[in-house]
Amino acid sequence: MQTAVRTEAPTAPAPGAPVAGISRRRALAESLAPLVVDALIPLAAYYALTDGFGMGTLAALAWSSALPAARTVWGLAVHRRLNGLAALILAVNAVGLVLSTVTGDVRLMLAKESAGSGVVGLVVLGSVLAGRPLMTAALRPWVTKGAPAGQAAWDRLAASSPRFRRAERTFSVVWGGALLAEAVARVVGVYTLPTDTMVWLGNVILGVAVLLAMLVAGALAVDPMEKMVAAEAGTPRAS
Repeated sequence: MQTAVRTEAPTAPAPGAPVAGISRRRALAESLAPLVVDALIPLAAYYALTDGFGMGTLAALAWSSALPAARTVWGLAVHRRLNGLAALILAVNAVGLVLSTVTGDVRLMLAKESAGSGVVGLVVLGSVLAGRPLMTAALRPWVTKGAPAGQAAWDRLAASSPRFRRAERTFSVVWGGALLAEAVARVVGVYTLPTDTMVWLGNVILGVAVLLAMLVAGALAVDPMEKMVAAEAGTPRAS
């Protein structure tokens, strides 16, 4: 006579349980790490060295380029691929190093402030043409919310959905175009408007460009991608 043995299936953790919350925060932190390490830390280092320690522009650019340079070399040597964000920050700093030697011409000094955003805009647009949208590194963590299910849904959609890939490219096109347009507008303003006006108007142009990029990219890319990822993951979209 045989006795049937009943086994209990393991109970899945309830949604929102502490373990799930910790896992989600860890996933979000890991997805944001490249953006922080490759972009935010070098930028913060530059301003800390110039404003906090009184270091000259040339030296501050050189020191703040150390981490992006190391990350770029490491990616090429170990992973045989180019670290896009690190290489971009390195390129912007290199342009800044070259332009930091420009002195004497007030208008040229004002115009060179647009070099960074212009270089970033061109590189971002070039990355879209190359099929590797650079702004995806900043976009993915916010669309997936760091959730493993969201990240898995992103990967499936990126492999199978032309609409999703088009929205991903659109995000980079909007940001690259906005930054490039800001650089061009600032240069035009420098050489057509009084210099006293451009001292404050340059920052206004940059602020407007960033605000417009956020609104347009949100409507054309972020919102549709969030809906697609939520539907693919089988979860309701967070309000």
